[in-house]
Order: sequence, then structure tokens, then C-alpha cells
Amino acid sequence: MRALALVLGLLLVTPAAAQAGVTRSHAISMLGTPALPQDFPYFPYVNPSAPKGGQLTLSALGSFDNFNRFIVRGTAASDIGRVYDTLLVRSADEPATAYGHLAQTIEIPDDRMWVAFELRPEARFNDGTPVTAEDVAWTFETLRTQARPYYRQYYADVKDVTVEGPRRVVFHFKSNQNRELPLILGEMPVMPKHWWEGRDFSRPLTDPPLGSGPYRVDNFEFGRNVTYKRVDDWWAKDMPTGKGLYNFDTIRVEYFRDATVALEAFKAGQIDFRLENISKQWATAYDFPAREQGLVKLEAIPHRLPTGMQGFAMNTRRPIFKDRRVREALAWAFDFEWANKNIFYGAYKRDLSYFSNSELASSGIPSGAELALLEPYRDQLPPELFTQPFKLPVTDGSGNNREELHHALTLFKEAGYEVKDRKLVGPDGQPFSFEILLSDPSFERVALPYAQTLAKIGIDAGVRTVDPSQYQHRLDAYDFDMVIETFAQGESPGNEQTAYWTCAAAQQEGGENIIGICNQAVDALVTKVVNASDRDQLITAVHALDRVLLWGWYMVPNWHLDNFRVAYWNKFARPQKPIRAGFLLDNWWVDQKLAAETEAGKQNGR
Repeated sequence: MRALALVLGLLLVTPAAAQAGVTRSHAISMLGTPALPQDFPYFPYVNPSAPKGGQLTLSALGSFDNFNRFIVRGTAASDIGRVYDTLLVRSADEPATAYGHLAQTIEIPDDRMWVAFELRPEARFNDGTPVTAEDVAWTFETLRTQARPYYRQYYADVKDVTVEGPRRVVFHFKSNQNRELPLILGEMPVMPKHWWEGRDFSRPLTDPPLGSGPYRVDNFEFGRNVTYKRVDDWWAKDMPTGKGLYNFDTIRVEYFRDATVALEAFKAGQIDFRLENISKQWATAYDFPAREQGLVKLEAIPHRLPTGMQGFAMNTRRPIFKDRRVREALAWAFDFEWANKNIFYGAYKRDLSYFSNSELASSGIPSGAELALLEPYRDQLPPELFTQPFKLPVTDGSGNNREELHHALTLFKEAGYEVKDRKLVGPDGQPFSFEILLSDPSFERVALPYAQTLAKIGIDAGVRTVDPSQYQHRLDAYDFDMVIETFAQGESPGNEQTAYWTCAAAQQEGGENIIGICNQAVDALVTKVVNASDRDQLITAVHALDRVLLWGWYMVPNWHLDNFRVAYWNKFARPQKPIRAGFLLDNWWVDQKLAAETEAGKQNGR
């Protein structure tokens, strides 16, 4: 999930002792009151007595060449974020709520023009050095000036940061319109200033980094594996935000160049846990002896999270995708019902919104306050947006989508294209052709049938799969025509929308606006979303933004699930309380009895 805490309508729990005009709290909640009091002993979804020990082995695809995940250059190791702590920690069972972690208190004045964090005196980096306000300020300035463009956009509304004492840091804002800033800043990973002195932050990092988090890098082989070891004397192990979590002694990540090999490694017992995102494999690939014997467990764990939008994303920097009618035609040519029936075993629901599976998804036609937001841009928007509900073509799943392809050709003709010698040719006389770039071969079973369908109307759509590091490099440089991309969303969209959709983000290397959207109405509506003063205003602004994005036909919408499909070797235990996030691997632990029985079963199977 790329989204941080997506928030609006700041509301704080106020302790008994509160300075006049300033709210002091142990937590921030954007959608209500935090569920846990100031003296809560641990999160209710953990086992505070969970035993420590054992190893969790995970898989990753591609390669890695460094440990600096904050910069554009290079490919950082998977799970490297485990070495860092943040000022606040998100609750896995509450929407947009975070509790003090490195920070023991948060202060926000009534005018919301600043936020102050007071650090816990016991907070330490893993070399024993105290975490100070100077470290927080240095981290912020470094990320804002040297990290990915995403951070500059996310922190754009921060005027400055000041250190008011060894443990007190204050962020001043340019205005009080952006209400999610306190939570955004609270989720910033804090790095040690003293460790980075003499190192060039803008370059890939080959030394294991120092952090204050529950794990440190133990050993590694670039491109092949990395092992994280639990920090026995982690400063927060008995804190409310740390107790019962991070129970594995070691977490090892093995890299594979091929997804099929990674699956076989799991089946062979070399990998402990998989999050399965391919419906065909979920339905057919796990019928092997270890599962039949109960050594491997499969679960579909439901969640209550917004699912955002996944789809074929078009790079509108390319001339062939400039025309909205062309983009709509490409969407009409995709036969989701056939794919869901023949490839996905009927597992998925169609994405009909950029904010799917939430109250933020638009529907019907705009009216009332939403219509008032859209009205100033009526002459820049498709007329249909105001008169028709947005809809996607629905076929019978037979694969014979002649009617939809005919409509697609009609749209192409309106845009100046025509079929000559079985090729779709543009106004410039050039054949319409593009490349679908993939990072995972498993998506070929979706992209190749789509390309074959496009060939029926004279479009030459090639499909190319590259390794994940090359894929990321091309994505950062916007060197692609079409990719399959997911835009994650949360309950209260905010600053991340600036990075996803605005003109300012469209040309920054390594940015999140991979589509290249630059539209005056979109920019204005993103501002309305970020600056919404209450929940009703937020929902109205998001509905309007969603509608404009949908009618812009920037993506060929794909699908979503309302559960997580997980497969694991039967060596783990976890709290059975259902949580909003579905599952949290950090609250699992190794059950030594189960682990011994499963290991014995492996040996017998061999």
C-alpha cells in the first residue's frame, strides 16, 4: 500500500491537564475519538505474552542493491523499513488513528498553525544514542530536500521546523487548511543525524543503516537475500505501541527473479508465508501433499479497507494517449467479464471508482454541493459527466464482445482514426501501436488476451516483461506507454492526492503521477480535498474528484478483492480477534510445538 494515513477533520483526545489554547494528547484520530486511553497497556489485537523466537522467511521478486529506500537511485532492500521507528504508530483496527511512539505527547494549538512532538526520554537508536529533536528536524529537512519528490510534495505545506529543546520539536505550517499534516509528520521515519554525517544521502547506501526500530540488518547478499535480526534491547519492547509485536527473532527475505520459482520455493518449505494475489494460483496451485496433510494452511482473511483503483494506466505524456476518446475506446475494448470468468475463477469485483469499497466512491450524477464544486469547470469537462452516471461496458463473458469493439472503433473514428489494411491508422498516417510494460510475468495472462482483443480492431499492442528493478527505473523516468498500476486510498484522502494527480507532480522524476495528469479541474478539486474542513466537505470533494478522474478515462479499470489470500506453513500462532486491516504479520509468533510438528512432517514428506 503506497498511502500513508489518509486523514481529515483533526480531532484529539484532551488529557485533564491541557494548556489554554493548545491541545496535548497521546493520540490523533481523524475520523472520531481514539479508542484507547492515555494509559492503555497494549493494542487490543496483540498477545502481550506472545513468545519471542523463531524465524520468518519471506520471498521478494527481482533484486536489490542498497538500503536507502528514500531516494530515486537504486533499488532498496525489501522490509528495510523495519529498522526505523516513527513518532506515531497507526492502529491496525481504527481508521486514521495513530498513537504516540517515539513521541509521548502531541501538541496542536486551536488555530492549527503548528504541531509539536515531545519525545520519550527512553527512546534510543540501536547504538544506545538517544533519539533527539535534532534527529527529527534533520530527518525532515533531508527528506524534503534530497529524497524522492513524493516527500517534497507531502511536506509542501510545512513552513519550517524548529528544535525547542533536546526532546521537543515544532513544525510550523504555511496555513491551517491542510489538517492531515500532524499525522503525516508523525509517520515520518526518524533517522540518526550522527550516523549519516560523512555519508552522501543522495547516493545508494551499501552499509546496513542504523535505526531505532525493532529490527536491524544482520547479514545480506545484494540481489539474493537479506536477514533482519530482532533487537533484544529494543527501547520500545515494553511500550504500549510495541508490546506483543515483532515476535520473530529473525526475518529473512529471499529474492527470486521468477514468480513461479518463488511459489515452488514456498511449496518446498523454503518460504514460510505468501500473500497470494493471483486467483488462478489460489484456486489451483496449492493442491500438493503438504497442504493435504495440514502442514500448509490457506486462509482468505476479510478486511474493511478502501481498495482504491487498479488498472491499465496510460502515460498521457505519449501523444497517442492525449485524446480522451482514445483512452475511452481502449477501456471499452477490455472484456473484464471474460477475464473474471476464464482467468480469475469469478473471484473479483470490478473497480468502478478510484475510491472503491468505500463511501468515497462517486455514483449517479452530481448534484447539490458536489455539482457546485464542478460547475466552474463545466466547459472543461465532458458534458456526459453532468448528465450520465459513469459506467463500464458489461459483456456476457463469452469472449464475443463485438458490440463493445464496435463502440471502441466509433470513438477512434471520432478521434480521427480509421482502419486501413487491417491496421488502425491515426491522422498522421501512423499505425496505432503501444507497449504494455509489466514487472511480473503473472500479469501476462491478463495483458496478452487484452492485446489479442485490441488486434481485432487493428491495434498493435506489445507486451513486455522486465525485472522489477528495470521496471521501477523506467517508471521513475516515465519511460513507458501503459502499465498495470494501483493507486491505494484510505478513509480520508489528503496530501497523497497532490502526488497522484496534479500538474506539479506530473514532471518530477520518480513521482507518483505516473499517468501525467495535468488538468485545471483536477488540480482545483485536489485542493478542495486537502483543505476540506469537515467530513461532509471531504466526501463531497472526493466524489467530485473521483468523477472527473473517471470521465477522464485515464485508466482501463481492473478489479479488487475485499479479503487477503494468505498461505503459510503451519508453524505460526496469532490473536484470533478480527481486525479492520485484515491481518497484521507483526502480531504473529512462532508456536514451537506446531513448528516442530510441521518440521517433522516436512522431513517425512521428503
